[in-house]
Amino acid sequence: MKIIKRNKTEVEFDISKIIAAITKANEQAKESDRMTPKQITRIAERVTNECENMNRALSVEEIQDLVEKQIMAHGAYEVAKLYVTYRYTRSLIRQSNTTDASILTLIECNNEELKQENSNKNPTVNSVQRDYMAGEVSKDITQRILLPQDIVEAHQQGIIHFHDSDYFAQHMHNCDLVNLEDMLQNGTVISGTMIEKPHSFSTACNIATQIIAQVASNQYGGQSISLTHLAPFVQISREKISKKVDLEFEELGIIPPEDKKRQIVEQRLHEEIERGVQTIQYQVVTLLTTNGQAPFVTVFMYLNEAKDPQLKADLAMIIEEVLKQRIQGVKNEAGVYITPAFPKLIYVLEEDNIKEGSPYYELTRLAAKCTAKRMVPDYISEKVMLQLKVDKNGNGNCYTCMGCRSFLTPYVDENGKPKYYGRFNQGVVTINLVDVACSACCESRDEDKFWKILDERLELCHRALRCRHDRLAGTLSDAAPILWQYGALARLEKGEPITKLLYGGYSTISLGYAGLWECVYEVTGKKLTEPEGEAFGLKVMEALNAACAKWKAAENIDYSIYGTPLESTTYKFAKALQRRFGIIKGVTDKNYITNSYHIHVTEEVNAFEKLKLESKFQRLSPGGAISYIEVPNMQNNIDAVMDVMKFIYDNIMYAELNTKSDYCQVCGYDGEIKIEERDHKLVWVCPKCGNDDENKLNVARRTCGYIGTQFWNQGRTQEIRDRVMHL
Repeated sequence: MKIIKRNKTEVEFDISKIIAAITKANEQAKESDRMTPKQITRIAERVTNECENMNRALSVEEIQDLVEKQIMAHGAYEVAKLYVTYRYTRSLIRQSNTTDASILTLIECNNEELKQENSNKNPTVNSVQRDYMAGEVSKDITQRILLPQDIVEAHQQGIIHFHDSDYFAQHMHNCDLVNLEDMLQNGTVISGTMIEKPHSFSTACNIATQIIAQVASNQYGGQSISLTHLAPFVQISREKISKKVDLEFEELGIIPPEDKKRQIVEQRLHEEIERGVQTIQYQVVTLLTTNGQAPFVTVFMYLNEAKDPQLKADLAMIIEEVLKQRIQGVKNEAGVYITPAFPKLIYVLEEDNIKEGSPYYELTRLAAKCTAKRMVPDYISEKVMLQLKVDKNGNGNCYTCMGCRSFLTPYVDENGKPKYYGRFNQGVVTINLVDVACSACCESRDEDKFWKILDERLELCHRALRCRHDRLAGTLSDAAPILWQYGALARLEKGEPITKLLYGGYSTISLGYAGLWECVYEVTGKKLTEPEGEAFGLKVMEALNAACAKWKAAENIDYSIYGTPLESTTYKFAKALQRRFGIIKGVTDKNYITNSYHIHVTEEVNAFEKLKLESKFQRLSPGGAISYIEVPNMQNNIDAVMDVMKFIYDNIMYAELNTKSDYCQVCGYDGEIKIEERDHKLVWVCPKCGNDDENKLNVARRTCGYIGTQFWNQGRTQEIRDRVMHL
């Protein structure tokens, strides 16, 4: 059994240390108040049993809490008091500097918490360590100086989560939709160098990857680009190639048939599209941004975004090539094709591609094959989105999310036109709904108390969100010229503040939420899949939306409800709940809590029922959310994948299919790598050869809207293990 020390390193559990600590406190008590050695041993054994039953590595602080509780249970109140005093004194000494120790363990690669904080960052790499080191300093400044102490304490207790506090000291925003069209058509500036409108498709792709890298280095969230913005350069290359072919035939003294010339031009054009797409695929995968990871970028594939028939046909060619290359995958260090994490792909289901016999139906079947093999693309239903994203002109809009799930709210510019590219999200603060429920129902179910506590917690989140907003207000465009001056998000003047972009709906700011499933169960005793549970869950969602609407009306800031994609935070929240409320069956008895509104991963429900129910909650999460279904290997059953996609088109705005895509570098096994429990710790193991060295395993799993490939903390790993199949 392992424990996590205060410096975040992981060591073997040692019962003798518990006995020694209790003995020290015991020796300081009056003789009449002391416990016997046998009682001390019994306390240590009970603490050990509780630790083992947790099925995860506990922190030193959690173990000390258990020790206190057991000393009190034995009636040794004086000893307990002395033990608490000793802990408090040691805590004061440690608080003098907590950052240095954390950074040192990070450099030595034995900080277990940070090692598994982000499933797409390798903490042994210098650039990642540099980013984490800066983050530790930033978090320290944020918690000591920049944030109110009640917000810091609520974050530390797991009552709320103040996202990305490691970037808060800088004036950085979360995620965005890059206005690639403006930058390519009107030119941009990268690192002080003027980049003019490209003269070919391949050059446009190359510039796009440079833009992606620059944007990623100036923010901390995901970004999205649209392939539609690259499509016009296909025609530019076509014309360029056509002229070159004409010259070649002229030099040979040949007048070719028009159809033969067209065939040669289109063949060469396709080769250029292949090279351009490969540039995006490989550069995105191999680029390292300043935070030490590949850019978190989403590529949007929406045929109906191209209004001109020729442009749509060219866009379809690009999409086809993107899907083919993703099906192939990228080679790992052993030269074997595997599933890359990025770029994330989103494919829009629409009238022209979802019905058999429609013009682009075969393209959609190719997308289905890609999903079955590589877990992407994910799917947006144009039909449902047009119903949900209605602007003030009364028109529905279809557009991509920013990164994995954060959606902008409908917006119309000063000319009365809808605008999405060039907009962004200011940041996120998440409310732990499970904590609200447990706080209200710790003695008995009390719905009135729940609503009262929810209101209090929402106001706490509101103040935390205002901290995020106020941190960005007044930021000068010079802080990130690629974003604010050269077209990615705006074309502001040098020295001009970005403040005006923070109001009026141009950007959003997100109230995240987590654990609706457990919240509903704790308050009502019913599951979200039962009528009473569903009704209460919808009522909670409506209350969150009402709070955002109230804040927005008062401040002209676009607050929006966001289904938080918990990664490491799912474990943090679960541990905090267990510390505060103990183990409550069906509520706090896992090392994770459920993402956003999702049906619990262990719940037996078929794919169509799951998507249908979750669509009701997704509608009430306008700032972003994604639903998923867990499926087996579907590569030989593309018709079933198509059935799911058709259901998505008719019923839910945004959804994905979770498949498996793994490889063992020791024995060459390319099936599903399994999760086993060893010494109270979950580890990934090749079922063929038993290899459990993460450095020699390629595992790709959907984490929470995007694919992770660098493994996960114990809470998320347990959640992945517990997932049931929906198809």
